[in-house]
Amino acid sequence: MGIIAWILIGLIAGAIAKALMPGKDPGGCLVTMLIGIVGGLLGGWLGKVIFGVHSINGFFHLSTWIAAVVGSVIVLLLYRLVTGRRSH
Repeated sequence: MGIIAWILIGLIAGAIAKALMPGKDPGGCLVTMLIGIVGGLLGGWLGKVIFGVHSINGFFHLSTWIAAVVGSVIVLLLYRLVTGRRSH
């Protein structure tokens, strides 16, 4: 996939992750996009390591979106843990 597709998937997957895990998060659209991109990569890697499948198949494949959203939720959870500790 091209870089534009990764950015678009990242933006959408990050937004879905924030919708699934409501709460206050520091950062705006750029942080959401970065969380989604990193989450997509993490989700693809986890799918390959745990299930032995190639979960990043293409922009319109369901496995790509599931991997990106699951990875984004994990990254968002870690992000909240790190930023929550700094604010106290």
